[in-house]
Amino acid sequence: MEGSSATKRGHGLTREALRDGFVHELVARSGIDLPVLSDEERRASLKATLASQPAPGDVWLFGYGSLIWNPAFHYVERQPVLIRGWHRQFCLSTPIGRGSPENPGLVLGLDRGGACRGVAFRIARSEADAELDLVWRREMVMGSYVPRWVKLHGPDLPEGTYGITFTINHAAPNYVRPASEADTARVVATACGALGSCQDYLFDTIHGLKGFGIHDHHLNRIADLVREHRS
Repeated sequence: MEGSSATKRGHGLTREALRDGFVHELVARSGIDLPVLSDEERRASLKATLASQPAPGDVWLFGYGSLIWNPAFHYVERQPVLIRGWHRQFCLSTPIGRGSPENPGLVLGLDRGGACRGVAFRIARSEADAELDLVWRREMVMGSYVPRWVKLHGPDLPEGTYGITFTINHAAPNYVRPASEADTARVVATACGALGSCQDYLFDTIHGLKGFGIHDHHLNRIADLVREHRS
């Protein structure tokens, strides 16, 4: 499947906004004392990650949440893949983007164990530095994630293909230990922030996954509970 960046909603996470420091501005305007990576720290993280690429060539990036339905970076192709050893989980508290200080929301991370189906994007190596800089400006604001290379499994991928993904940092102050699906749904149903509501984030992720034939039963159960909460 070929394509390029596209934005489903007018929520501000466009490539132009990311390039102009939109996410850092959100944090600064919030008035919340949050640990933020400096530009130097962010660039060093990206440089170190690319330097540890298992094999030369184009760079694959594994998306499991909003990157699926709003990548905001340019890519050559994308396809559904499986990774092992990590699972998708609402484990990151957000008092700004999808929540507020009074009612923090939850967004997805990859936590240890299990497996996860998502979407892999192939980025031309000649464009990887610039395009991944946008991704780092979006995902590596406070060091809540740990970027790492994971093995990608897909019928159209050569054996031994690796991609970058963002796993949860257990040492991050906004890491949340997994709660019950009912408790997660209560947060998702009520939290809203500068980037929109948590429930839109959930439903957009489910819709994005379905577009690639992926059905996440955990997310679907949470969605059913969110609908019950709304009614």
